[in-house]
Amino acid sequence: MKIGIILYSNDPETVWNAFRFGSFSLKQGESVKCFLTGKGVEAENLDTDQFKVMEMMRGFVEAGGRVFACGTCLKLHSKEGTELCPLSNMRTMLDIIQESDKVLTF
Repeated sequence: MKIGIILYSNDPETVWNAFRFGSFSLKQGESVKCFLTGKGVEAENLDTDQFKVMEMMRGFVEAGGRVFACGTCLKLHSKEGTELCPLSNMRTMLDIIQESDKVLTF
């Protein structure tokens, strides 16, 4: 199954759980792509003592997951694309939605 995750939260627990679910799904043999939009583009800066967001994100990518970040949202939040979260656009978000069997939002 192909799973698309649309992540628009900057709550550390929510973001951590989105990538935790994505990693679990990859380990079950599913294909998972995540698109960061809105406040979600802050994901790389959300680590707390309790929620190691970056560790979870790296694990997701190492397991075969793909992450994309909205370029417009990155600019609005004074951020740039990174190797982990490359700059992308609405076309990519639409492609993820169209190709996915299931789409989840966090």
